Amino acid sequence: MIVRYILSSLALVPFWAVAGVVASSENVKQIAIIGAGAAGSSAAYYLQKYANESGIAINVTVFEKTGRIGGRTLTVNVYDDPVEPIEVGASIFVDVNYILSNATRDFGLTAKNPGSEEGGLLGIWDGETFVYTQNSNSWDWVNLARLFWKYGTAPYYTHRLVQSTIATFLKLYTEPFFPFRSLSTRAFQLDLAKITGVTGRQFLAANNLDGAFAHDIVQASTRVNYATNLEFIHGLGAMVAMAPEGAKAVEGGNWQIFANMVKASGAELHLRSPVTGITLNTDNKYEIATAQETKDGELTGARLHPVSFDEVIIAAPFQYANITTSKDVIQHPIESIPYATLHVTLFASPYKFNPAFFKLPPASEVPVSVLTTLGTDEEAQPGGSGAGKVGFFSATLQRIAMNPHTRNPEYVYKIFSPDAVTPGFLGELLGVEIPESFTQDHDEERSDARDGSTISPISWFHATVFHPYPQKYPRVTFQDPILGNGLYYTSGIESFISTMETSALMGMNVARLIIDDYAGIPRVEDEEMGAMHVPHKFEEDEQDALERQQTTTAQRYGQPVEEVNEL
Repeated sequence: MIVRYILSSLALVPFWAVAGVVASSENVKQIAIIGAGAAGSSAAYYLQKYANESGIAINVTVFEKTGRIGGRTLTVNVYDDPVEPIEVGASIFVDVNYILSNATRDFGLTAKNPGSEEGGLLGIWDGETFVYTQNSNSWDWVNLARLFWKYGTAPYYTHRLVQSTIATFLKLYTEPFFPFRSLSTRAFQLDLAKITGVTGRQFLAANNLDGAFAHDIVQASTRVNYATNLEFIHGLGAMVAMAPEGAKAVEGGNWQIFANMVKASGAELHLRSPVTGITLNTDNKYEIATAQETKDGELTGARLHPVSFDEVIIAAPFQYANITTSKDVIQHPIESIPYATLHVTLFASPYKFNPAFFKLPPASEVPVSVLTTLGTDEEAQPGGSGAGKVGFFSATLQRIAMNPHTRNPEYVYKIFSPDAVTPGFLGELLGVEIPESFTQDHDEERSDARDGSTISPISWFHATVFHPYPQKYPRVTFQDPILGNGLYYTSGIESFISTMETSALMGMNVARLIIDDYAGIPRVEDEEMGAMHVPHKFEEDEQDALERQQTTTAQRYGQPVEEVNEL
């Protein structure tokens, strides 16, 4: 990621399964989880962990509508070769993502640097010119000097503002703020609602940081991470987009974290089993109806699961789940929120980017990875129009791979855009002709991959459409995790912060709430805690805030303090 390279010179950035508790079947609590993405997998894992610690017998059943675990963490194989997996979505996590970092360590997974395998020029383009470039092969101090020469002290103070904000967010991991029954209340108590209640542009302006650095660097980061401009993302989202330090990914795919969580939980897993209905029976237990999905994607008729459940966790965006409920099930309505539509295009080619596409003279060095921002004369727009005249959010080199057919090295690129890329666009980007018949229309959440060994400009192509995260418009209230007696929802956190880690945090939070209730563990009620004043305008005496909070949270979750990356 370009922003990670730019700022690295200067992050939102599990534990273990133990033997299950033996109990008679009538004393076993039955818990259903709908969705095996980051939140659902985390909930399953922590339910079993907390239940074992409290001596409570539970059975966990996970229903997943697709044939895999991981949700929006998805890998595909370049050239359809399993030795060349590449992330489509949810590509990185960072050092202060304690749940994911600890799970990677505890499950023996290998973390790798997710950067390009070829160093070179990185750039931010506004449709007319590269407003900033940096060479990843240069010494850090050289790049740091370039950054401060162009933007003055803004990078330093923006970085410090990010630190202070993330330090406050990390309090959600520890008592008395964890666990929480109301995310809105916690946002108020931690003073984070003052940041989510304004746009990223307004939050930076309040801290005298809305100049060129915000336009060029911060906005490029919000575009590549959340497909939006500073005027249409809340302040907290903008700060999270600028916290990529210590970025890493699991070798072979981040989905392995969540697959290992489900496995370690001992949960009963039902793949290709979309939940179609939730009802309450006469014993006030939940009954779940599922359809069976065939390998061809066809659904069979719904059938009632033979076990009724004491608790149900809906761990997927409800508006896309197609679940019907009886009127007595959901006591607190689930808000329908707008999600971004993002086209992710992966392709391999022997060609580098064409200088003419970026209005550069022939034979000019073109950045190998490009983020984008708006032109100085452009007005920010929301949604799909937000890409502006450049038409895309990023076009980045992911790696160099060996074409198994030609035995020649090729460049593997990833493009984020609001619309499907066209042969004409790809042809201009690479400076070669691409046949109009090369790409084809595709439905949402469907991938089109083909063996393109006979097409020399592009030898492999894979396009996917995601609804990866909500559009983070400013707001001060958020969907709470409790929908009714024994019914929970995790996706409300996504309009607050949307990352793999925060979804896993909400899964962990719901698991703690459920087991605490079973164990009769008293917790300070949200409203009894009152508000905690946290000044977010940068002050010199707060310079060690993040380091202190990292230390506290790292110790709480078993990660040695010396392993925590200092920001």
